[in-house]
Amino acid sequence: MSIDPIEHPTPSSPLLNRVADTLRSDSVGGFVLIGAALLALLWINSPFGETYEHLRGIRFGPESLHLNLTLETWAADGLLAIFFFVVGNELKQEFVNGELRNPRRAMLPIIAAVCGMAIPAAIYAAVNISTPETMPGWGIPMATDIAFAVAILAVIGRWLPPALRTFLLTLAIVDDLGAVIVIAVFYTEEIHFGPLAVSGLGLVVFWYLQRGKGLAAKLNDSAVPNWLVYVPLAVIVWTLMHESGVHATIAGVAMGLLMRTSKRPGEHHDPSHGVEQLLRPWSAGLALPIFAFFSAGVAFDSMGAVFTDRAALGIILGLVVGKVIGIVGGSWVMTKLTAAELNPSLRWIDLVGMSQLAGIGFTVSLLITELSFASSPEHLTHAKSGVLIASLIATVLAIVILGARNRHYRAQAATSPSEAGKST
Repeated sequence: MSIDPIEHPTPSSPLLNRVADTLRSDSVGGFVLIGAALLALLWINSPFGETYEHLRGIRFGPESLHLNLTLETWAADGLLAIFFFVVGNELKQEFVNGELRNPRRAMLPIIAAVCGMAIPAAIYAAVNISTPETMPGWGIPMATDIAFAVAILAVIGRWLPPALRTFLLTLAIVDDLGAVIVIAVFYTEEIHFGPLAVSGLGLVVFWYLQRGKGLAAKLNDSAVPNWLVYVPLAVIVWTLMHESGVHATIAGVAMGLLMRTSKRPGEHHDPSHGVEQLLRPWSAGLALPIFAFFSAGVAFDSMGAVFTDRAALGIILGLVVGKVIGIVGGSWVMTKLTAAELNPSLRWIDLVGMSQLAGIGFTVSLLITELSFASSPEHLTHAKSGVLIASLIATVLAIVILGARNRHYRAQAATSPSEAGKST
């Protein structure tokens, strides 16, 4: 086995090299993702919408492991785990060597995420307090769709400070973890602790292999290709996590956070950066577009009735208004009451624009919608439309605010390159 726990193979074809390098760009990946989402929206709202529904409802996989899933579920639970691995790995680098090494700055996006979940849920509950039949949807506006949020930020924010992307990544990961806990506690009938424990054991093995000591060192020195160990181990961890009832993408986050970021003697690069170079093109060019294509197909049916449905109104207000109040308000209070601080390269208006991106719901919001209103088709349809409308409104507001800030930072960089990324 190679000394590097995960090698970075170089494609033999120059064309493949160019494609891979192109897909490593956040902005290119963002355009591909948004294009796939728009294609899904156009298809499902066309006269051929039934064929789209049939396509994403196709099932395959072994029933014995509860893996006879639809294409939509395979995309959201399976392919998206690759993206979450890349994000978790990137966050690990930030916590060890980057922006989040400073606890005073690291705690701010974490607290912002918690407040950005609590306030939208409270707003939804306030809107629906007089209609008990819609109260189960209180968890819907808590979630942030990290894939869409990061993609849109990449498309519109080339000149924005890098610290803003790190803030969004950290916030969205904590948000997703919190949403998974909410699903497990309030929306899951049963968690199977046996598979969950064995999945955790698999993560311990993954962590041990990263250390490169003892048995792991012997494996590293052997001639066994590393993918023969890591790929089956990752599949086992993912499968057991899915079997436990916990959202399977958590397996991707966990393995990403366990990646080793230090380089050992004889290694050309640390495994964290190596695997990022290897998997980022697959994440941006395959996993995210397919996920977006199957998740974004929401039909614009009965849109007029949406604005009279309290569930939909609660979702729209929670995602569009609640996220901003929770994230910006929670962050501001933390800087006043604790040692937490906002990165000096950022201004509060930057955080307002980023918090609008956090109002993009989609994946987890739609999942909680299905769980909340499975027995109420009318509320289910309206709630899904509410998630879509809220996400579109949040996207437009974010584009307006962050677009203006991007122009500001671009002009600043042109006049004073040394001051690029800092507001006056």
